[in-house]
Amino acid sequence: MSKLYLYYHGGSKNHGCEAIVRSTAKLLQPNHLTLYSSGIDDDCKYGIDKIVSLKNDSYHLDNLNGLQLLKASAMHKLTGTDYYFYTYGHNLFFEDVRKGDVCLSIGGDNYCYKGQDILGYYNKKLHKIGAKTVLWGCSVEPDAITDSIVKDLASYDLIIARERISYNFLKNINKNTYLFCDPAFQLDSNQKPLPDGFIDGKTIGINASPLAAKYGNKKLFSENYHELVQYIIDKTDYQVALIPHVVQEGNDDRTTLRELYDSFSDKSRIVMVSDADCTVIKGYISRCKMFIGARTHATIAAYSSCVPTIVTGYSVKAKGIACELFGTDENYVVPVQSLTDSYGLKNAFIWMIENYSQIKIHLNSIIPDYKMSILQSKELINQLL
Repeated sequence: MSKLYLYYHGGSKNHGCEAIVRSTAKLLQPNHLTLYSSGIDDDCKYGIDKIVSLKNDSYHLDNLNGLQLLKASAMHKLTGTDYYFYTYGHNLFFEDVRKGDVCLSIGGDNYCYKGQDILGYYNKKLHKIGAKTVLWGCSVEPDAITDSIVKDLASYDLIIARERISYNFLKNINKNTYLFCDPAFQLDSNQKPLPDGFIDGKTIGINASPLAAKYGNKKLFSENYHELVQYIIDKTDYQVALIPHVVQEGNDDRTTLRELYDSFSDKSRIVMVSDADCTVIKGYISRCKMFIGARTHATIAAYSSCVPTIVTGYSVKAKGIACELFGTDENYVVPVQSLTDSYGLKNAFIWMIENYSQIKIHLNSIIPDYKMSILQSKELINQLL
C-alpha cells in the first residue's frame, strides 16, 4: 500500500511550518502521515509527534562510503551540481520511500527564495525511486525561476498554489496545477486564557520579523513599527500585543519585537506574548481587534479568524493572498521595500480603522467558503495514492 510522506520541514520553531503540518494532517485524515524533519526535538516540544509519525531528515554525510563520497565530489567538480551530496546526505529519507508513495513538499514559499536547487534534487531523486511528488500550498517568485527550476517545477505530479499570481505562472509550466487556499486556513484555534493586559476585542496584535526587516531599510522598518505603536497608544484606547510567530535561532521574531517593546518607557498598554504552539497563537490572534504582521502564517491565522489585517510584506505571497481575499493588495499590504518614511504603516492602520466595518463584514462573508476550497485537494491526493 502506498504511503504518504511530508518532507522539507525545518522544525516547528517556525510556527508557519508547524501550522502547515497540523492543517495538512487534519485535511488528509484518515491517511497516516510521516513527517521527515530536520528539527525533531522542536517538533516534539510543540506536540507534532502526537499527530504524525516523526523521522529525521537532517543533512549528514557520516555514513557515506568512499565510493559515494568520490562520486559526489567528482560530479560537483565536473558539473557544479550537488545532487549526489544531497541525496546521499538525506538517505535516511530516500531509503524509506518506495515506488508509488506520495511525497508532499511542504515548504510553501521555498520557491520564493534563492537556493531552490535542493528542492529539485529531492524531486529528481523521488521520481527516480518511482514516487509521486506534490508541491503543497506554494507560492513562487517568477523572477527567481531559472530554466533549470522550470524543468523541476514541470516534473511535479501535482502542484497546489495558494494564490493566483503563482497559479497563473505555474499553470503555464505544469498542467497539474490547482488553485486552493493555503492549508493553514484550516488550522484549529486553541482558545487558551489571554495574557494579562490582552483584552479580547480591544487589542491590536502586532508581529514583526528580522527577515522582513532585511528586505527593506531596517531603520525605516523599525521606525514604522514604533510610529504605529506610538499612534495606537496616543490616539486610541486599544491595547497592543506583540506576537512572535517564528522563534528559530538567528531568525527570531522575539528579537525584533523585544527591541520594539524596549523602545517605550511606559509599557502599561503593551503586552509581550510568550511563545506557544501555532494553535494557541492563532487563538490569541483571533481575539485581536486588528492584526499587523510580517510572517505569512501569522497573517493567515488572522485572515482565517476574520480579523482585519495589514501585512508588512516582502514577496509575492503577501500580495497574492491579499488579492485573493480583497481583489487588491492596496492598503492591505505595506511592502517593506517601498517604505520611504516612518509613517507608512501608521497611515495604513488609520485607513483600516476608518474602513474597519466594511472589511470585517467582507471577511465574515467570504472566509467560510474560501477556507473550504483546500478540502478539494484531498481527492487529488487520494487519486495519486
